[in-house]
Amino acid sequence: MIKAVLYLLAMLISLSGVGVQMLIGNFVVPETIRLATYCGICGGIGGVTYCLRGIYLNACVFDRWSEKWLPWYFIRPIVSFICGVVSYIFLKSGLIVLEAQQSDNPTNLAFYALAFIAGLNVDKFIEKLEDIAQVTWGIKKSRIGSNSSGNKE
Repeated sequence: MIKAVLYLLAMLISLSGVGVQMLIGNFVVPETIRLATYCGICGGIGGVTYCLRGIYLNACVFDRWSEKWLPWYFIRPIVSFICGVVSYIFLKSGLIVLEAQQSDNPTNLAFYALAFIAGLNVDKFIEKLEDIAQVTWGIKKSRIGSNSSGNKE
């Protein structure tokens, strides 16, 4: 469990550090991918948050910690980072539309919020993407996606 906690804290510090360095200009990212990178960072932080909560719940609250889940704790923040970037792509392309009031001074907060949520709840985010793919292009859900929503093939 200590390995997972240390890894997750290192990921949190790394993701936050890169984000801060980008903000102050010490880490230069091309403007074309800057927002996508921030979304990846937000997604990764969401994934780390979810994993840290999982450790707390499984080790302390429910007393059911198992070492067999270690790979999940190591991989989840990476998958969450990827989902953060994918959320940016879907928002930017208009395939996901947020129903919020448009302001006179638009910011990227909606991008960051959705990316964080995508990283925090990867399973539901992927389910939503599969729903979009099915409606938009007629692509059937994967076996994992269809089984998670209660459908059987």
